[in-house]
Amino acid sequence: MAPNRQPAGVRTAVPATRRPLVRCRVDRSDVVAAVGELAGRGFVDRTPDPGHGRRNRVTLTEEGLRRLRHMDEVLDRVQDDLLGPLSAEDRQTLTRLLGRVLTHHEPH
Repeated sequence: MAPNRQPAGVRTAVPATRRPLVRCRVDRSDVVAAVGELAGRGFVDRTPDPGHGRRNRVTLTEEGLRRLRHMDEVLDRVQDDLLGPLSAEDRQTLTRLLGRVLTHHEPH
């Protein structure tokens, strides 16, 4: 995976919070719909959280992991093509500057 890119999906079993959804301006109903579609395609399993009656645990299936790895490879190629003219240092600078722009536009 390219050094300045986050993976295409979450790989660890960390409880999700609403903070990333708010930061990305994603409505919870859209997440529910997306998880439902991913479950329907066999990429994730959704099970009730025994510690919280209204929450589900979502885990990546083997097929989901294969698809995630494929997406990472595709994204690496696209990023390398797009940023080909930039040196590794320039790529890091671009990532840092874009991060500052994103932070500036986050909801407060």
